[in-house]
Amino acid sequence: MLKTAQAFLIATIFLNLSCKEEFNPVETSRIEVHTPFEMPAIKIPNFKNCKQFNIIDFGAKQENKELTSIAIADAITEANAIGGGIVVIPEGEWITKTIHLKSNVNLHLNKDAVLLFSEAPEDYLPAVHSTWEGMECYNYSPLIYAYKCKNIAITGEGKLKAKMDIWKTWFPRPEPHMNSLKQLYNLASYNKPVEERQMVNDTAHFRPQFIQFNRSENILLEDVSIENSPFWTIHPYLSKDVVIRNLNVYARGHNNDGVDPEMSENVLIENCIFDQGDDAIAIKSGRNQDAWRLNTPSKNIVMRNCTMKNGHQLVAIGSELSGGIENVFVDNCNVVDGAKMYHLVFIKTNERRGGYVKNIFVENIKAGKIANGVLGIETDVLYQWRDLVPTIERKLTPISDVHLKNVSATETEYLSKIFGQAELPIENVFLKNVSVDNILKEKHIHENVINFMEN
Repeated sequence: MLKTAQAFLIATIFLNLSCKEEFNPVETSRIEVHTPFEMPAIKIPNFKNCKQFNIIDFGAKQENKELTSIAIADAITEANAIGGGIVVIPEGEWITKTIHLKSNVNLHLNKDAVLLFSEAPEDYLPAVHSTWEGMECYNYSPLIYAYKCKNIAITGEGKLKAKMDIWKTWFPRPEPHMNSLKQLYNLASYNKPVEERQMVNDTAHFRPQFIQFNRSENILLEDVSIENSPFWTIHPYLSKDVVIRNLNVYARGHNNDGVDPEMSENVLIENCIFDQGDDAIAIKSGRNQDAWRLNTPSKNIVMRNCTMKNGHQLVAIGSELSGGIENVFVDNCNVVDGAKMYHLVFIKTNERRGGYVKNIFVENIKAGKIANGVLGIETDVLYQWRDLVPTIERKLTPISDVHLKNVSATETEYLSKIFGQAELPIENVFLKNVSVDNILKEKHIHENVINFMEN
């Protein structure tokens, strides 16, 4: 009897060891990025030794939204439960509802795989802790959502595609939508709990982001194509250590920014193609009182070796920048001739924002015709908000240390337009080897700028 028990114990130990060998945990890789400022290595997950979970084995069926959605969720849960795994989307088109990632999971799209996201708003309920234009709220879930996750990835040569049948009808901003904006603005301005900011109703029509990494870390988004988006396309929010590379992004709808790092740090965006209806990259850090409460700047943001086919700006900073933005490096990017773009670099804020902007470096940029100018800095940008709601608390934004080097365009209205405020001028703007072949108006249009240098 004793020998039998000993044999059972040895077999159990052996079985456990075998399981540990099969279910390898997620490893971590480190990426060193050379920048004009000090920047730590970025940590990203490495799933090379992890088990794969094919969604077909979990009951996924093409053209069956319900079964495929359940299969993806179940595969993610099992991969997470064993400490790390790869959820595989095989070749073919798979229609799905929202996808919620979990820690230590890689969502991998094989070549010729398409994840087609439903256009039905009810498929993105229940509401989740998200944001709308820099204000926290409960809204429709992003199409792909990660909340408080660690070691997550979306990879592969497949495509993520949003059906736009319903979302595109929400692009206009009629009065009921604007009234919901007023409501959220007041809830946030007076620091009402986020749980009270329930913005899913019949009239708000706050479109969800396509991909949101919310309060997460060690993130890799690599190789996939993205087509269409209800709102911002890729939104790292309050997240850390993010690598976005080798993407092909096409989203020409309303507010379709490419990447919006917000209150996030250590972000690398490289070797991507952006074809946007709005800014290619828009760096943000929250709006007004909400961001002052969270008190988290966006910093150490690098974009390099990217191509822009269309978009309002190559890089926009703000206008939601109340948490502060520092240490941004944009290097070796190209704007194709014929792209409809207003600026290469546009920094925008207003009297409600506070925050700060400093240490912005943009180098080695080539562009064709740009509608407005190479550099724009404006401190009174309010858009529809100017008459919609009042200024509840006035805080100006210090802006300093903006460096452009080796930048060229073929035609613009001006090279730079910089409008600071008399009580807080913009400081230290340096242009080196910045040129435009044909300037239609004035070269430099400036108000309230201290220490502008060009050579």
